Amino acid sequence: MKNLKETFESKYGESPLFYAFAPGRVNLIGEHIDYCGYSVLPMAIEQNILTAVSLNDSGKIQLANANPKYKDFSVSCSEEIAIDRDDPQWYYYFLCGVKGIQEKFGLNNLAGMSCVVDGTIPPSSGLSSSSALVCCSGLVTMEANQKSLSKVALAEICAKSERYIGTEGGGMDQSISFLAEAGTAKLIEFQPLRATDVKLPDGAVFVISNCCVEMNKAASSHYNIRVVECRIATKMLAQARGVDSSRLLKLAHVQMELKASLEEMLALVAEVLHPEPYSREEICKVLGITSEQFSTELLSANTQDMTQFKLHQRAKHVYGEAARVLQFKSVCDSEPTDATRLLGELMNQSHASCRDLYECSCPELDQLVDICLKSGAVGSRLTGAGWGGCAVSMVPSKKVESFLQAVREEYYLPDPRRAAMEKQSLFVSKPGGGAAIFLEE
Repeated sequence: MKNLKETFESKYGESPLFYAFAPGRVNLIGEHIDYCGYSVLPMAIEQNILTAVSLNDSGKIQLANANPKYKDFSVSCSEEIAIDRDDPQWYYYFLCGVKGIQEKFGLNNLAGMSCVVDGTIPPSSGLSSSSALVCCSGLVTMEANQKSLSKVALAEICAKSERYIGTEGGGMDQSISFLAEAGTAKLIEFQPLRATDVKLPDGAVFVISNCCVEMNKAASSHYNIRVVECRIATKMLAQARGVDSSRLLKLAHVQMELKASLEEMLALVAEVLHPEPYSREEICKVLGITSEQFSTELLSANTQDMTQFKLHQRAKHVYGEAARVLQFKSVCDSEPTDATRLLGELMNQSHASCRDLYECSCPELDQLVDICLKSGAVGSRLTGAGWGGCAVSMVPSKKVESFLQAVREEYYLPDPRRAAMEKQSLFVSKPGGGAAIFLEE
């Protein structure tokens, strides 16, 4: 904080008026299912995005980053904010939050702001640095323009406004960033958005380890391809049961419409969707739509050239993972004597499903997860979008030191690049608090 204040003063020649922070998060279980309408179980981490802010009369929002490798940017307060999806620079994420608040309140002229952004969340690591930046900027913009909103409303606005950069997320990251409370994980449910405390078992801690492969969701189409495949699977399952699929976009909606259990949905997937990839032609034929309708109604901007769709695998992962979230919470609530073993098994099943059915892991993540399990973790899985980023491991408290040492020696030290990143890549995390504003003292 002291460093950020000094950076701000040297940049703008004055002290900040206030600060805002928004935490990153680790998702303990429930990967790639929030955008399908299902509950997830994350916790906020202590690493966060922190912004120092003062108001100015220049008619501009001036953005600078404490890290000199990220360049400055400024935008007029009276012009429409443009966000370039094809070039996802750090400041466009900030502008997503600004634009969300501007639209919510219909602000033609935003307050002029001078901002310096700092962060302790490793970028592109699956710990939600980009969403924390969007949340932080939404909070800053609301405060600077003397507006107020509930945390739930802020989370919903920031989830919607992050889509300006092209990521069709489901709202988990923004929800936990605002609704987190220190000391507890949260079950986050959607429609309506609500958060319930989940007490994690005593005697175990969660350790985060970064595989050191970066993945920027907005700069690639991997993420949106999965969103699209789930959307198409929704339509195909509804069609097979004679349900009007025109208004259904999420796999949870089909389950609700059919009043079926998750086990029954898994059986339906096995019955209706074949494991071989589907072609555009086959999908259009089953759904009775034209190729043009397929492109405009089902695909996103960066998935227009897709030709093959793995519907069976994606739907099987989503319904299976949704069931694991409920089982995880049930174990935490009932506190059986073997709680850590049961939770560990659920985490391991989750990773296998992400790796084999959703195909959102990568060789480095799989290697890291194997090393974590060999080093004493009872459960280990990728966390975040995947294709790089972090694993989260559940480790008995008494084994933490030996676990850290073993992972360090097996995964980080043999590789010079990883060894250089190890200090910020391997750490124990406790559930942290949610986003907040505080004034310059």
